[in-house]
Amino acid sequence: MPTTYAVSAKARAKYGRFLTERDYESILACQSVPEVMLYLKSHTHFASVLAEVNERDVHRGRLEQLLRQYLFNEFDSLCRYDSNISASFSRYVIEKTEAEQIIRFLILLNSNSTEKFIFQFPDFLSKHTELDINKLANARDYKEFLSALQGTSYYDILRQFKPDLNGRLPISDIENRLYDHVMSNMMEIISKRTKGSEKAELLSLFNTMNDYSIFSRILRLKKYYNLSPEVIRANMQPQYSSLSAKIIDKMCEAETAQEAFAIMQSTARGRIIGKTGYVHTDDITPRVQYRLAKKNIHFSNNPSVVMISFMFLSEIELMNVISLIEGIRYQLDPKIIQSLIIH
Repeated sequence: MPTTYAVSAKARAKYGRFLTERDYESILACQSVPEVMLYLKSHTHFASVLAEVNERDVHRGRLEQLLRQYLFNEFDSLCRYDSNISASFSRYVIEKTEAEQIIRFLILLNSNSTEKFIFQFPDFLSKHTELDINKLANARDYKEFLSALQGTSYYDILRQFKPDLNGRLPISDIENRLYDHVMSNMMEIISKRTKGSEKAELLSLFNTMNDYSIFSRILRLKKYYNLSPEVIRANMQPQYSSLSAKIIDKMCEAETAQEAFAIMQSTARGRIIGKTGYVHTDDITPRVQYRLAKKNIHFSNNPSVVMISFMFLSEIELMNVISLIEGIRYQLDPKIIQSLIIH
């Protein structure tokens, strides 16, 4: 079997070990977090990464770190095969994680809590990142933060921002620029290094993700921040979207989040929403991503598409596990916990 197609076979084999409907039912029946941990260690593919964890002394942050490290190692093992752009996908995962960590640091900086950063930083990233973790962890203001980023690809992006008179940073704007940086790098790779059906499938997958990211961001900015259409429009990345500029503009101009929702539902993309089984609007993007990735991992003939679909499905499974653990920790109604699971 050519090594490129071995990637597809290996990814599908790994996907075959994911939690089943029966696993989710068994976990939902657990009465405590130690019971959940015992089940995960005894009956699931997470057993190896959780082997040394004491189920009676579970720290949520540490547990999530371990599971994310496991997820990264699983994906990294696929990238060792000679897939056409596997190394680029690995870089995409690293850049996406770096951007998430930068945003997390800035949120902590806004609340004067940067001392928490190092304790929650994913250990696995330390070997792969261009970020100076120790210098970043010791930064106590935005100037020191920028100094810690000098020499990285993020410095020129972040130096364009500064705290307001109250010392607050525009987190949403920064998040938007970082997302644009990560997405533009991935799109450039797809454009230059793929062709034919592989290129078409990858572009469709990432464009669809961005369509729903734009939609979710418009809803969030309208519902929680009540921002003007001009400000909302500045937070979009339409260059990576298959939504027309007219539709995006209409959603930005909508008086309410409900009106924007109705505009999205008038599109081909929006008509999928009703089929996702979403409970909250924040669920829509990962549920659509799940549908697309599940279809691709079963039916795509392109190894790179199968690989990236496996990554997306792995992230969603991790979200499910965290939702289960948190729901049981806080003794939520099992029906509420179940509604949060994307499966």
